[in-house]
Amino acid sequence: MPQVVVPVRYPLSENSRATLAEAIQIADEEDADLTVLHVNLYQNSHRVDRTELKQAVEQSFGHVPRTRYVVRSGMLVEETILDEVAAQDADIVVIGSKQASRWRQMIRRLVDDPDVEQFLREELDCEIVTVEPDAQSSRHSSARSSGS
Repeated sequence: MPQVVVPVRYPLSENSRATLAEAIQIADEEDADLTVLHVNLYQNSHRVDRTELKQAVEQSFGHVPRTRYVVRSGMLVEETILDEVAAQDADIVVIGSKQASRWRQMIRRLVDDPDVEQFLREELDCEIVTVEPDAQSSRHSSARSSGS
């Protein structure tokens, strides 16, 4: 069964809602299961649980079938997302353009070339969809390795 993972903020921001809307549409088109992921940062005092995340999503989108709600804790959002994407063996990851920008900053600290798609292609075997909420469009970028 195909798997789509979408990381979101809580409470849902406008960008998170746009990214989530795209992920729901992709999951429907691909007949895939959807994982909605939120990362609680260790350094923040507010903790969100799965029930709160699910209620927020359903308040905005209604019941979303075949959806799993996951809340993880971590020091760095990007690394926690990568860990979850790998654990879920995701086929498609839907991220907002702001998240892609933060990944670029993280990657820039690790390597000379801050190409998020190239980094993810090397680290993961999945398609990356970047959502531009202002333009209400998305940019699909295959991050599948050449071995697949």
